[in-house]
Amino acid sequence: MEETLKLIVLADDPLARAGLAAMLATTPNIRVCDQGPSNLLSEAATGLLDPSAALVVWDVGRGRLESDPEEQLDGNIPVLALVGGEDAGRLAWQLGCRAIVARESDEEQLVAAIIAAGAGLVAFSPSLVAILLREKKTADFASTDLTPREVEVLALLAEGLTNKAIAHKLTISEHTVKFHVNAILSKLDAQSRTDAVVRATRLGLIAL
Repeated sequence: MEETLKLIVLADDPLARAGLAAMLATTPNIRVCDQGPSNLLSEAATGLLDPSAALVVWDVGRGRLESDPEEQLDGNIPVLALVGGEDAGRLAWQLGCRAIVARESDEEQLVAAIIAAGAGLVAFSPSLVAILLREKKTADFASTDLTPREVEVLALLAEGLTNKAIAHKLTISEHTVKFHVNAILSKLDAQSRTDAVVRATRLGLIAL
């Protein structure tokens, strides 16, 4: 006999929470063992609400998700987040949610993601996969540590401007521009200005 997957359902909207819990209650081998508002997320993820739960299903809602960059869901129970868009999905991923599912997903897709996350897998709605790609690019770029001014110079390099034109644009000396360009080449491990632009584009720093 297949083991029952126990869930905790969290949502600030009482109607959304009740509807989600009722829908999941009719799904074979899934049982909602607890539910509550979003402010119980950390407690739920660490097993303080119901340690027998195998997964937290968190309906983020359509509002803006506020996230503390220092906060991470490093609890005992994985979290599946239902989000209304990429911004909320990105923040949910940064928080440490195991699965990110679009709120417009149908019941079959949601249940599939729940089962996958409950089994220890990472699950994403196809429309949100870009979050992973952008996060990876950000992580890859983190070590380069460009300064805000270097990013400005890089963007102007991408426009094909000369050092003299960049200096005029930013109201700085050509010598300073040359210094920034050399720093950019070094940090991006690029062999030329063109190579730097190509590498920066691949990292998601600039768009051509």
